[in-house]
Amino acid sequence: MDVAAPEREPVLEPDAIGPARHAWRIVLLMAVAALFLSWTLRHSEAQIRDGLRSIQLAQRIDEGAWRDGLVGGMDHPLHPLGIVAMHRLIGGEGPEWWQRAAVALGYAAIVLLVIPLYLLTRDLFGDRAAWLGCVLFIVNPVVGSVVVNVLSESTFLLFWTWGLWAAVRFLREGRFFWLPLALGFGVLAYLGRPEGLLLPASVVATLALLPMHPVTRINWPRWWRAIAFLAVGSLLLAGPYMAAKGTFATRPGLARVLGLEAHSSPVALEREAPLPAGQTPFETYRLASVQMFESVNANVPLAVLALAVLGLATARSGAAPARTWLFLGVLLATSAMALVRLHATAGYCSPRNALVPGMILTLIAAHGLSWVMKHVSFNGRLVGLPGERLQPGPAVWAGAMALGIVFPRFHEPLVSTPGPFNVYWDAGLWLANASKDDAQVLDLTDWSLYFSQRKGSSFAQIHEAAVDPNIRWVVALKSQAEGASTYAPALRELIGDRPPVVVVPASPQPGQVQVQIFERVAAPQIARGETSGTRR
Repeated sequence: MDVAAPEREPVLEPDAIGPARHAWRIVLLMAVAALFLSWTLRHSEAQIRDGLRSIQLAQRIDEGAWRDGLVGGMDHPLHPLGIVAMHRLIGGEGPEWWQRAAVALGYAAIVLLVIPLYLLTRDLFGDRAAWLGCVLFIVNPVVGSVVVNVLSESTFLLFWTWGLWAAVRFLREGRFFWLPLALGFGVLAYLGRPEGLLLPASVVATLALLPMHPVTRINWPRWWRAIAFLAVGSLLLAGPYMAAKGTFATRPGLARVLGLEAHSSPVALEREAPLPAGQTPFETYRLASVQMFESVNANVPLAVLALAVLGLATARSGAAPARTWLFLGVLLATSAMALVRLHATAGYCSPRNALVPGMILTLIAAHGLSWVMKHVSFNGRLVGLPGERLQPGPAVWAGAMALGIVFPRFHEPLVSTPGPFNVYWDAGLWLANASKDDAQVLDLTDWSLYFSQRKGSSFAQIHEAAVDPNIRWVVALKSQAEGASTYAPALRELIGDRPPVVVVPASPQPGQVQVQIFERVAAPQIARGETSGTRR
């Protein structure tokens, strides 16, 4: 069932690699991804609190509170369900085992991501670009940070990439077989993160623009059928979950991007910096555009971006037909606009928010690097006779890639830790043993409070905690205590100029996370009516 007649596509070299060799390549790339992630977990520390929400939802589901766990939280349910499955697989009791299950889930998802990533890049740009694209994307430090911080982007990327591959196959071949796969994986990605529905929406937008394509002949009945299938199918598959949640976008950031909620307050906690009074909309969107480029650049360094430009310039020699490039352009354009709007309305735009455009640009860069590998040769006398060409082999190019990836990071500190959460474990242990009375904790890191299993308030309740007399201990990262953030005034009101009573670790390595525990300035009234002002 062809939606569009095939257009004239670039001619590729014959594929001399059989299925068995492709399978061997994928297994080898998965092993490389596993080794790289293991190294990353050994030399990184968690610094983001968002993954804790998924763990807490997973615990609710495991306890039998299905409705509360699946639709009662801010986050979508696919990642928490995966954590439940992984926890039952590896076992263990206590909060640390739930955290380990979440790390294991992210680790497995990124290793399995190699399979659709290889297939996608091969269909877009050929065999050589397939392994290049996998290597370039897996070594992206933002991908490693997703695993380290147990974020839902790991499972989202897995299903998103499978859906992206199916969509590319559909646009290449026009066969209806690929359309349900693209829709199904897109909805699964949506159940991981709300931006998953960008995939079927972008396919619909591409189909809508195809009649303007000068060389694509449209089979109009099938064209309308494909658009209707995507629109109705998305509603049928994702509609019940939306109805149960009562909204399309449960995360405030996306709701603001879509205009479903008002802009965040100028001093909202999620803002990277307070919004200056009187700032014009033009200046807001200018700064948002700058931040968007910085977030994309964190995923795609300048050297890789230059290769992506080369990949675009040499597109005619690649595998992707014009309608596939149209689809990639739609994805990039909508992602860029969403990121700009996210910063303008919510006040933040982090590198992990730019993983989707980062992936697309990285795969295009793999095509550019593949073109270089095919066309660059050396004339010289070091090897061979005068005038003979010396063609670099795969090992030479792999070494050059490794040097290009590692060299820009020589200035970054190398931190070796037993695990990404060991600092929070130690801080949680101190909190658990610090006081046996009813004194509570305000934990801006969230994780220390979770590991200690003590009562208290988390980052989101910092303003309420400032007037709570039961709060005795204040836990914050060194960067939070010393930074000029939207919540800095409330934090300073709690701790004043007091030094921390405990720092974990006591002597941090350069770049290492340090948790500081303060005793509150004002002696709080404990629930029993006693006054405690003793500094420990």
